[in-house]
Amino acid sequence: MGRTRWARFVGVLGIGTVGAGALLFGMSQGALAASFAVSGTNFKVSSDSLTGQGFVQFGGVDAGAGQVHVVAVSGFKSATLDKFCQSVFVANMPIVGDITLRITADGVGGMSADNLVVNLTDLSGDLTLGNPEIGVDANKVNKGPDNLRGLPGSFGLQADSANITGLKQTAWSTTAQTIRFKGMNLTIRQGQQECF
Repeated sequence: MGRTRWARFVGVLGIGTVGAGALLFGMSQGALAASFAVSGTNFKVSSDSLTGQGFVQFGGVDAGAGQVHVVAVSGFKSATLDKFCQSVFVANMPIVGDITLRITADGVGGMSADNLVVNLTDLSGDLTLGNPEIGVDANKVNKGPDNLRGLPGSFGLQADSANITGLKQTAWSTTAQTIRFKGMNLTIRQGQQECF
């Protein structure tokens, strides 16, 4: 009683890691649709450069894990990120303490996605919009992923293209039709080792 069965713990952790790796491999080959909705936990993404086509943005809410968060909904018909990093920090895990899960794809075009939608709370970087329309009714945006609309009468913006250098964002969920990784690496480390 009160003892840890380390062999069983390591076995379960290993099976979970292999399962996550198999899912990520499937996504990297374009075989699976992707949804990174982390239950009750936000996550961080950084990239040297994001190049996106068909961009829309408007206000919304993310209601994952029974909690409601006010977010900026950002959608891209397609997006490519150089030197991609995504991290999830989980504090006070039983037995092991703080851990960080990181997914990286370090090269040029390391991560790419189709019909990408991100519910984010913080975003920083240098932004360039191509042919922007600012102040559009959020329910009438039409340049982003199909059927991605905001509430009627609310503020929205859209552009033919969006380029962000030095991207740093904190988000609550990400969905996409397809996500691909080149040279993907998944690590789980003790302590706080986030992307930024």
